[in-house]
Amino acid sequence: MTVDELKSLADASAAVTQPCACAIDTYREWTRVPVDFPESQMRTVGTLVADPYGEPTFAEYHPDGTTNWSPEAPIAPRHYPYNRAQVAQCTVCGRCALRYVEAGGYYVEPRIRSLDPRLIVDVPAPD
Repeated sequence: MTVDELKSLADASAAVTQPCACAIDTYREWTRVPVDFPESQMRTVGTLVADPYGEPTFAEYHPDGTTNWSPEAPIAPRHYPYNRAQVAQCTVCGRCALRYVEAGGYYVEPRIRSLDPRLIVDVPAPD
């Protein structure tokens, strides 16, 4: 998915005002997917994985000192963890979110973050 396509989905998602059980609009930072999340309402509409056979960078992009847990952290598609994310859309309300699975030592944790058009930045991956 291109950055322009991502921005288009983000703009449409931000325009949704109706309440929905998905509550995507409340996940402003990366959040563990809640146990009661309505998975049956979601569909995958794209991926930010550039090469399914390559190993994407683990470099993060935080020029203003944010962290992945910050609601104001930039959404940089070529940086971690966005470069491992899928783009999902709620089939009920139309909101979009980014999803990826954090895999650490002894656990896996599905995570979700709402797609905010103000935060999408098009910066190259580090060498």
